[in-house]
Amino acid sequence: MPQAAAGSTPPGTGAGLIVGPDASGATPAPSTRRIGILAGGGRLPLLLAESVTARGEAVHIVGIEGEADPAIAQFPHTWVNWGQIGRVVEALRAHGGELVIAGAVTRPDLFKLRPDAGFFRSLPQILGLLAGGDDSVLTRVVRFFESKGLQVRGAHEMAPELLAGSGRLGGVALAEPALADARLGFAVRLVLGPLDAGQAVVVAGGRVLAVEGAEGTDAMLQRVAGLPGRDRAGAPCGVLAKGPKPGQELRVDMPAIGPRTIERAAAAHLAGVCVEAGAVLILDRPDALRLADAAGCAVLALPASAVTRPARDLARTRSGRVIGRRRPGRQEAADIAKGLAAVEALARFGTGAGVVVSRAYILAVEAVEGVSAMLDRVGALRQWGLKGKRRAGALVRRVDAGGEEDAGAIEALLRQAAACGLAGLAVTGPAGALAAYEAAARLADAHGLFLVVCEAA
Repeated sequence: MPQAAAGSTPPGTGAGLIVGPDASGATPAPSTRRIGILAGGGRLPLLLAESVTARGEAVHIVGIEGEADPAIAQFPHTWVNWGQIGRVVEALRAHGGELVIAGAVTRPDLFKLRPDAGFFRSLPQILGLLAGGDDSVLTRVVRFFESKGLQVRGAHEMAPELLAGSGRLGGVALAEPALADARLGFAVRLVLGPLDAGQAVVVAGGRVLAVEGAEGTDAMLQRVAGLPGRDRAGAPCGVLAKGPKPGQELRVDMPAIGPRTIERAAAAHLAGVCVEAGAVLILDRPDALRLADAAGCAVLALPASAVTRPARDLARTRSGRVIGRRRPGRQEAADIAKGLAAVEALARFGTGAGVVVSRAYILAVEAVEGVSAMLDRVGALRQWGLKGKRRAGALVRRVDAGGEEDAGAIEALLRQAAACGLAGLAVTGPAGALAAYEAAARLADAHGLFLVVCEAA
């Protein structure tokens, strides 16, 4: 990508401001306020820049190479590599000190960085960023930039017009059965939120079809479209329910939908998209709502209070027993604990019999696709460029009464878990359903995996 010096101005923009008329038709007076945007992929950084400049304020975009849209070049900008932390901070400090972090990013490959001196000076802080789930990582990212003297703002603060309002947003109404699906989706989100998972859920006919994992909303919708029975025959059925997790760092990670979300929801033959009112961004709103109306897809914003928070379950799992020679380490034990909490919380909804957790991240939640398809999905993920370096993470399964599996099925499961790079398997359920796992020590040892059996109370 071409590089522009910090503070450079593209042709035709005068002193670096792009000033246009406001809603009244008048041209706003230039402002001395300057906003820095650290840009990942997608449309959001551009929409923010357009909103800021339309108010007569200055903007400077720091675009991440390989992530940010080349169209940011129409604004004053600086290109950076993931490893150029010093350059990032220097450019943002030089252009105002207020920072918005926006746009999608993939996990960086740590072995392909081109670090600068600022990276090495901040190395202890950077290594500290990588521990924990998304919520804790993003909170540390905010603190990191604040420690460098930058004031982190949310996209919704810089462009409040992007926020979803409340009620029906498009021209299509949502029927009561689909509203019931939306409430169920919100309830699933509520129980998974404290575990840093489940930002989006698809429900149809009272059945959970999919729960968003590390793949993102669009990939989840594409997966739903491929499920049996999701063809175009009959009326659309089901909804996408989306909103933030409790405690989510909304300044850097507010959920968003846009035209592509609507297209994917329509392709999955869903009746509607339901978002949490005042907590989700709608990108390119006119285009998104036009597409929704044309597809007969309702778009609705529900208040979080519309859903009763499910009562918290009492602990169901007794202490686990290690079967075989391999024992889980401290991080793997923490992953198992998070996975157990997830499968137990989802039992009331008749879903989530399998969860994959690695380094405190819930990578995938099984819904109707089955455990094998979920593991195939996990095998395609790349986490911080470390996949394949050493085994990490656990598949956690809930086996209900009557769900006993034979040795052949267990061996196939262990073989697939090993192929995904997981360190082992933990299974919970009533004693009778765990008998085959109790006898699977040799199989686990053969695949180099730990096997933990947790009898449910």
